[in-house]
Amino acid sequence: MISGQVVAAHGRHFLVQTAQAEALDCITRGRKLDVVCGDRVELSLTAQGQGVIEKVLPRSSLFKRADAFRSKAIAANATQIAVMVASRPSWSEDLLQRCLLAAESQHLPVLILANKADLPEHAATLETLALYESLGYTVISLCARQDIGALRERLHGHLTLLAGQSGMGKSTLINALFPHADARVAAFSEALDSGRHTTTHSRLYRLDENSAVIDSPGFQEFALAHLSRQDVEAAMPDFRPYLGRCRFRDCRHDSEPGCALRQAVEEGRIAQKRLGFFHQLLAENSR
Repeated sequence: MISGQVVAAHGRHFLVQTAQAEALDCITRGRKLDVVCGDRVELSLTAQGQGVIEKVLPRSSLFKRADAFRSKAIAANATQIAVMVASRPSWSEDLLQRCLLAAESQHLPVLILANKADLPEHAATLETLALYESLGYTVISLCARQDIGALRERLHGHLTLLAGQSGMGKSTLINALFPHADARVAAFSEALDSGRHTTTHSRLYRLDENSAVIDSPGFQEFALAHLSRQDVEAAMPDFRPYLGRCRFRDCRHDSEPGCALRQAVEEGRIAQKRLGFFHQLLAENSR
């Protein structure tokens, strides 16, 4: 058995970087084995440059989204999440909050990357992000086309998952971090028979022996059907000081008397839109 890490995927085909620094084109043993980028696996060789993944080793984290019909795992074993937003095209605060919940549910720290700092609308983006900075999230202002120095030091010692909507500049950032990324992507795509220029599956790029970045496909929706009401409550840092302080144990923080969260909103200690987002997500998941 050979050990390695999944660095790219396409359908049921995976590129696995082995401890011997050789990249192998692999498939899985049967369809029940769920493999995603970032997974550490054990495999057996079947031919020159090819192998079969026999086992997925225990994961430290699994970043995923899920609707009522299926779950979509994005990356495994990340130690932090970097969510990129930008003022053009317009970014969705709702999608940002969903990413934060998915990260919090896995106990992963989050960097919020405010890209395209050269645009005049950038100041409005930073103003909106001030709420999340007050909740303890790190907001980094940058222009991926010009200078990413503020981000580099934050990546060392981490396996960072780069996530965000389409068009935010993730690919530009990857090319700035890894000047040969475009050539590597083309090589991976040729091996896995996938598209060459659009990020359709997560890919891992290594900064050094202890640091790497996973580039994930852009998204336009991010369902969280796998999270219960209690999971969502616990994943919102502004809610935590008030959990368990409502008059009723099963309080839904809607119209019940003696709700500690609604009182905190009335007193300005929790933003009204955060409670609105909570109710929106609960209604969505109940359907």
